[in-house]
Amino acid sequence: MSDLSGKTALVTGSVQGIGLSIAEALAGAGARIAVHGLAGDAQIHEVCTRLKDLGAPEAEFFDGDLRGADQIDRMMDAVAAWGGADILVNNAGIQHTSPLKDMPREKWDAILAVNLSAAFHTMQAAMPVMAERGYGRVVNIASVHGLVASKDKAPYVAAKHGLVGLSKVAALEYAASGDKAKGGVTVNCICPGWTETAIIEPQIRARAAEHGGDRDAGIADLLAEKQPSRRTSDPSEIGALALWLCSPVAHNITGTSIPIDGGWTAQ
Repeated sequence: MSDLSGKTALVTGSVQGIGLSIAEALAGAGARIAVHGLAGDAQIHEVCTRLKDLGAPEAEFFDGDLRGADQIDRMMDAVAAWGGADILVNNAGIQHTSPLKDMPREKWDAILAVNLSAAFHTMQAAMPVMAERGYGRVVNIASVHGLVASKDKAPYVAAKHGLVGLSKVAALEYAASGDKAKGGVTVNCICPGWTETAIIEPQIRARAAEHGGDRDAGIADLLAEKQPSRRTSDPSEIGALALWLCSPVAHNITGTSIPIDGGWTAQ
């Protein structure tokens, strides 16, 4: 069910966190991995080596600043020359918390560019080829904030809601591509709640400071506000779901937004 031999996966933001865990899961299933992210040479080498050790026949780094459409085009052209993406995971994201009245315009522009527009550009480049091949998987890493809102996150919430909507449109446009035997072309979102990644560290530190520097107390306070399970998710759990969505058995799962949020969005 999870044999991805012969497939190539581009995972944006895959040098750490959720993106790396997804890349590891896909590598373990035999996919070639196009690695992307902000990292130095040593980290890039370490990540590519690890992915090959896990089972990827090849792992190569592709550079591209996701704030610029021209750079994204160059990256996608390079991936196409490498064989093209059968699997596209739009994971890269940035965050800035601030009340709406104080949100810097440059933060709005950057967050919308990386978290939403970049997915449009990568999907526009990759999906026609997926349709020609009869198999393709797009997994967009949205957030619970693609389904519900929180204060002080206007650009992030706007981008993630937009990503959910974009994914639904693409899912409908490509729903009839391919067939059951080849696997078809699907587009889905994964919507994580609180997950142990670097992007939530500023919020953890702020809550810990309210509890005398106690990190565990800060995390507990943060989760109690939104996530009924009061348990964070591990990035590997997101990777496991992404891998399943890429399997042939998931050929009729498209246009969905699947929360991994401990009941957050069930409230």
